[in-house]
Amino acid sequence: MLELKAVKKITVTEQIMEQIGGLITSGQLPPGEQLPNERDLAEKFQVTRGRVREALRALSLVGLITIKAGEGSFVNEKMMPLASETIIWMYHSELHNLDEVYAARQLIESEVYLTAASHATEEEKAHLRELLLAISAAKDTHNPSAFLDLLDIFDLYMGDISRNGIYAKLMQTIVHLRRETSLKLLNVPGAIENSVEMRSSLLKSFDSNDLRIVKEALKAFFKNSKHFYDNIIRRT
Repeated sequence: MLELKAVKKITVTEQIMEQIGGLITSGQLPPGEQLPNERDLAEKFQVTRGRVREALRALSLVGLITIKAGEGSFVNEKMMPLASETIIWMYHSELHNLDEVYAARQLIESEVYLTAASHATEEEKAHLRELLLAISAAKDTHNPSAFLDLLDIFDLYMGDISRNGIYAKLMQTIVHLRRETSLKLLNVPGAIENSVEMRSSLLKSFDSNDLRIVKEALKAFFKNSKHFYDNIIRRT
């Protein structure tokens, strides 16, 4: 039997992360600012350099800082995308639960799309239509992976134009979590065509400037998606 020791709820590393992260998100450490080196931080926090190094590494993984070899650590100009490895590690036990993936997609994507619809400018809507044209052109290439890459770009842009940084991060998370399931889904006959049709209907609802119509389009979007998810479940 393994002998494991109880751990504290908040570790030293987490406390360092909280303090530095708080300084960044509050603007006290502005974008582009270089952080003190590991030795100076260790002295200020009265901890070992190893603890500081762990905290900086974690902050880089969530996109708050960039660590440059031989130069130091710098506050990012903007929030960087979450690393796919980080997301997959966080949710590794849920990735193969199709019901949970679908439920998370419906909850998060619906809210992101709805918020994007309420903020999107005419220029941003035009860009979404350009992205949709690229998606439509790729539907006959018989390459689900490349097709999914285009869907990801479309949905990540939705996260960006939602004007909500947390929503953008959640969409990044969903894009990574759904990858394996979506590739299976896109191999179901009619799924690729349905993806194009549903996103086309969704964009048309944006032009109505009526969130009730957008909600109806979203309801239809996920009702159709559920049909293909159920198809995958029956096969497993």
